[in-house]
Amino acid sequence: MAAPASRLPQAKMAAAPPGRAGRGVPRVRAARGACRARRDAADRGPGPPPAMGGVKAIGNDAEFQPELSAAGSRLAVVKFTMRGCGPCLRIAPAFNALSNKYPQATFLEVDVHQCQGTAATNNISATPTFLFFRNKVRIDQYQGADAVGLEEKIKQHLENDPGNNEDTDIPKGYMDLMPFINKAGCECLNESDEHGFDNCLRKDSTYLESDCDEQLLITVAFSQPVKLYSMKLQGPDNGQGPKYIKIFINLPRSMDFEEAERSEPTQALELTPDDIKEDGIIQLRYVKFQNVNSVTVVGKKGESH
Repeated sequence: MAAPASRLPQAKMAAAPPGRAGRGVPRVRAARGACRARRDAADRGPGPPPAMGGVKAIGNDAEFQPELSAAGSRLAVVKFTMRGCGPCLRIAPAFNALSNKYPQATFLEVDVHQCQGTAATNNISATPTFLFFRNKVRIDQYQGADAVGLEEKIKQHLENDPGNNEDTDIPKGYMDLMPFINKAGCECLNESDEHGFDNCLRKDSTYLESDCDEQLLITVAFSQPVKLYSMKLQGPDNGQGPKYIKIFINLPRSMDFEEAERSEPTQALELTPDDIKEDGIIQLRYVKFQNVNSVTVVGKKGESH
């Protein structure tokens, strides 16, 4: 019979920021080995063309964080460039064109010598490097002067951009975790062949269904440590949705149903019909979900649900 049907975790979170690096930029190289430069080589050779179109050039370190804040939940694409870098010069026209082609994203340009603190904080070791942010959280990166590959990255993140949804139940400062899911690290036990795990990550009418009994064990891995605030489990209103769930985090190995039954979860919940409605949100004990690399949800149907 059917068990948790779809939208598995559309969770809210404040993702952990990237680690800080030491001060300054001791060495920056051009991607693809085109050139190398030290910090004192800022004036060697021409710099990249001035930012054009929809690209905002960051003049100093103090400007960077306010610009990211202004982007909010919009995708922010940040190009780290360097004077005298051949690949940076080659990719500049394409980057400007992409900023006009995708106005729903924010495009920023940072010179690693003008903004040494910003480059160091983001661990920039080669140029051009493109970092992708949402809600000031770094979600991906791309390196090199391949305009086609860069555009594919941009399209990928825009397609999964929660900012495109009218999801007004996300509190300010939090965001949908979908862009941070590492599908290669995910697994689902007892999924049906017709309605498998991938369905619960799609924003359409497809759904996830259990196979031989009324239980599902789902592990979702993330591409970086995150903080979980809440999750969304959307199920049917015909009594076949989940009634009881156990939530585990950061398991060292895969768990089976027997182990899940006897193990103490990070949090256990009894769900109400309202919890699994389309507009339902399941609040978590936030203090217990501060450094999450993976979350395992074990759900089963109750007799009265």
